[in-house]
Amino acid sequence: MTHNPMTPIENKRLDALVGRWRSRGQMVPTDPSDPAIEIAGSDTYEWLTGGFFLLHRVAVRIGDDQVEVVEMIGPYDPATGTYPMRSFDNHGAFVTMQASVADDGVWTFAGDTERATLVIADDRATMSATWERADDTTTWHPWMTMSFTRLS
Repeated sequence: MTHNPMTPIENKRLDALVGRWRSRGQMVPTDPSDPAIEIAGSDTYEWLTGGFFLLHRVAVRIGDDQVEVVEMIGPYDPATGTYPMRSFDNHGAFVTMQASVADDGVWTFAGDTERATLVIADDRATMSATWERADDTTTWHPWMTMSFTRLS
């Protein structure tokens, strides 16, 4: 992707996500005696022309439920050191989060009631994420674990 000269240079860090990924994982049951709910599908990341916004599409099955999400990531906000994220799903939910990346390449996605840590392998062929949800703003609970394999 050729980025627009006006695009924040920090947006290039999002290039690690670009492509199509096979998504697999499971939701952590709220009751330990319940089985985990399987998640399977795909995630696709692609730049909108100009390189300001990364478009993220999710199409997964969570148990018996089909979930589709469209998310816009970016552009980098130097005032907060984060990438704004806005997602919309086929169930009518709208979520706003912020992404940040540490010097070691570990990504953090944070919102009011959900947050995740994403680790991209050095060869960029796989990545893994651990998600948490909060019932309030202070008590976090495991929500789901995901793994992603890049598709050619």
